Amino acid sequence: MKYSSPFSIAQVGIGVGIFAAVALLSGIVAKPVAAAGAKPEAAAMANNSGAVYVGEAVCIACHAPQANQFTHTQHANVFRLNPKNESEKLSCETCHGPGSNHLKDPANPANRGSLVGFTREWGTPVEKQNSMCLSCHQGGQAMFWSGSAHATNQLGCSDCHNPMAKFSASGLLKKPTINETCYTCHQHQRAEFAKRSHMPLPEGKMTCADCHNPHGATSKSLLKADSVNELCYNCHTEKRGPFLWEHAPVRENCLTCHNAHGSNHDKLLTVARPFSCQQCHGNPPHQANLYNAGQSVGGGAAVNARVMGRSCQNCHTQIHGSNHPAGARFQR
Repeated sequence: MKYSSPFSIAQVGIGVGIFAAVALLSGIVAKPVAAAGAKPEAAAMANNSGAVYVGEAVCIACHAPQANQFTHTQHANVFRLNPKNESEKLSCETCHGPGSNHLKDPANPANRGSLVGFTREWGTPVEKQNSMCLSCHQGGQAMFWSGSAHATNQLGCSDCHNPMAKFSASGLLKKPTINETCYTCHQHQRAEFAKRSHMPLPEGKMTCADCHNPHGATSKSLLKADSVNELCYNCHTEKRGPFLWEHAPVRENCLTCHNAHGSNHDKLLTVARPFSCQQCHGNPPHQANLYNAGQSVGGGAAVNARVMGRSCQNCHTQIHGSNHPAGARFQR
């Protein structure tokens, strides 16, 4: 059975041509429909297909308070006063993406995916947020970020930084200081800095970023050096050596004896002296009972002040290494 159309082939052809021309001039592009079972965030991001830029003035018409706050940020200084390219001149849409689709139905929560948001609540995938930031910040931040501990744990740039922040003079941090920003997640380290022997972070003489690179590193724990020892030697140069008589645990890793963040024992020791030494040196001639002040030493001699001081370093003063001819006892 044939279908009878009221339109001729010529009329249909003219109609198709007119529709194509209108679509080309108006920038209308068909929106892909999310496949059944697709992730919600993937479907949301598809909502911005075919969007075009509308300009900062259109954004400000609704978002005046945010625009006023943005005026006092570092990004505003760059985008408005000294843009490096055409993209930065777009201001709001430089980071949030083209806003025409959002403009069609801004009050609809389902329309959130038409713009890139930089909060967890907004729902933009972390990878999409980070790609927006890294499109400009392409230095060491981009080089080491991929595969870093923070990236593999799904941390976004906006978890530490706030591009709208007013109270952070540098880094656009979400907290007033670098340390407070790190403590948001690293509560255990915060507790260690409260112990009686600690690195001088609470006193403001150091920051977490003096030792760690939060954007990624080739070493473990995001260190700013190739190893723990190399990092420590940046400040503790007198311990570097090389020494004629090396102390193997020291050469292996400073963390063998020390806790880098804080300890209830002096010198950031993980175990109190002399018990730290006794973890390796438990055999004669220095038995554990040598340090019990109520007992005698050797052939009945009275315990002297050095032994009662209960520290191996009363005699072995150069435990990090020595160049003295006295040998490997590290006494000089």
